[in-house]
Amino acid sequence: MRIVVLKFGGTSVGTIKKIKKVADIIEEYKKKKFKIIVISSAMSGVTNELIKKSRQISNNFSGAEYDVLVSSGEQVACSLIAGRLIHKGFKARSWLAWQIPIFTEGSHKNSRINQIYKNRITNYLREDGIPIITGFQGINKNERVSTIGRGGSDASAIMFAKFFKAEKCIIYTDVEGIYTTDPNTLNKAKKIKVISYEEMLEMASLGAKVMQPVSIQDARLSRIDIEVKSSYVKRSGTIITKRSNIVNNKTITGISSTHNDAKVTLVGVKDKPGVAASIFKPLSKNLINVDMVVQNISANGKETDLTFTIKTEDLKKTKKIIESNKNIKFRKLLLKKDVAKISIIGVGMITTPGVTFRMFQTLANKRINIQVISTSEIKISVLIDKHNTKKALIALHKEFKLDN
Repeated sequence: MRIVVLKFGGTSVGTIKKIKKVADIIEEYKKKKFKIIVISSAMSGVTNELIKKSRQISNNFSGAEYDVLVSSGEQVACSLIAGRLIHKGFKARSWLAWQIPIFTEGSHKNSRINQIYKNRITNYLREDGIPIITGFQGINKNERVSTIGRGGSDASAIMFAKFFKAEKCIIYTDVEGIYTTDPNTLNKAKKIKVISYEEMLEMASLGAKVMQPVSIQDARLSRIDIEVKSSYVKRSGTIITKRSNIVNNKTITGISSTHNDAKVTLVGVKDKPGVAASIFKPLSKNLINVDMVVQNISANGKETDLTFTIKTEDLKKTKKIIESNKNIKFRKLLLKKDVAKISIIGVGMITTPGVTFRMFQTLANKRINIQVISTSEIKISVLIDKHNTKKALIALHKEFKLDN
């Protein structure tokens, strides 16, 4: 069987008109003689509304009941899609996770799919049926509904592509693909035709919202090629694939930026083994994600200044945790909001010297001060003042010839 997995995001199924459009897209693949597995998100806004209701009921709403509640949104969307396909004369039906079944492991709200039982879906495909499957959910070993976390429908689609050895896995959304940077911020942003798993993983982790990092990691591990494209226009999208499939003469593939960062600096920390762990352990226990970390040792070797970044909404909690931490000593605590992280990403920088210099010189030419630097094999990130974000994006986009 030639199987294609089509996943439709919340914006693609956000209205009745859009659901009718989705049914037309599915029909096009049917005409191409594909066996089609459809994965759907909830209609846009529905999941947020359900979460809001749970918070109105309780500040400590049961995790198990949370999963039952929020998974109901996908059920509505799948039923509507199936209903429209039936109206058009196709054999179609909605499938909930427990009807397949899809088994997950892990905690409520953040499970992972580890097994999909294929027989019922395979038989339905052979009968020329179109299964419309609720994304974002499964059942656990106790046969309770479990969810895979926000953006989990992408992960569901990728796992179905893996288990059913699909020829294609296509993620339909409200944008035409992955762009060199956020097109809402920079109108010169260009659609990327092909991008590696590693580059996409970095871009998603650094603020690109088209796909969740966990979904890309699943695709990378399973070697599933993904196409991200628009459900509104008939144009090719962006292929996410392994590095060896890419012929690219660009050093940098994309530039990402985040706008919700804060900088924390501990000045004059007594330098001794384990001090960094003493600082970060209570932050970790309180689910505060620490990003960029820089440590400067004093000339006498007895003190260090430690700087790191967090999300702005965690700043008050971080300040309280550090000031109440009896296991560390420091002379001053400095907190700074209104900073932004700019990152250039590209596998081409592995074999291209001078990329770091070009980035830093470009920012210097625009009189943009760099506060913190962080690097990996295919990424360089800098922290700058937030008001310089667009100026930095424009300059770097031009420097690395992403305007072309």
